[in-house]
Amino acid sequence: RPRSHTVTTTSSSFTANLSASSSTLAYDREFLRTLPGLLMVTEIVLGLLVWTLIAGTEYFLYPAFGWVMFVAVFYWVLTIFFLIIYMTMTYTRIPQVPWTTVGLCFNGSAFILYLIAAIVDASSVTKELDSHNYNSWAASSFTQNKITSCYAGNTYFSFISWRSRTLQ
Repeated sequence: RPRSHTVTTTSSSFTANLSASSSTLAYDREFLRTLPGLLMVTEIVLGLLVWTLIAGTEYFLYPAFGWVMFVAVFYWVLTIFFLIIYMTMTYTRIPQVPWTTVGLCFNGSAFILYLIAAIVDASSVTKELDSHNYNSWAASSFTQNKITSCYAGNTYFSFISWRSRTLQ
C-alpha cells in the first residue's frame, strides 16, 4: 500500500521582517572626531583608570571607596554601551526612544554621581587611614575630578542637543 506524503510550507511575517531589518549596521567614523565623541572616549579611559586604581587596594574595608568603585564601574560600562550605540548608529534604528532625553539623563546623572563620588573620594584620602593605599587613592581622586569635568561637558552638549530637539 503506497503512502502519500504531503509537505506544507508556510511563510511567517516575522522571518520576512527579520530578514528585511537585519542589514549591516552603519559605522559612524566621524563621531570620534566630534567633541562629545572625544569626551566619551576620555571618560572611558579615565573611568577605567579610576576603578583600577581603587580595585588594586583594600577598598572593601572602607565604605566610601565602595561607593566610588560602584560609580566608576557602573558609568564605565554604560559609557561603553552608549559609545557602541553612537558608533553603530543604532539610535537611528530605534526612533521610538527619545535619544536626546536619554543622553541628557545619562550624562547629567553621571556628572552628579561622579561629583559626589569625587568629593567622597577626596575627603576620604588621608595618610592616617591606610598609608599603603594612599597614592592609589590620591591618584583616583585626581582622576575623578578630571572625569567629572568630562561628564559635565557632555551634559552641556546633551542639553544643547535636547533643547534644539524640543524647540522644533
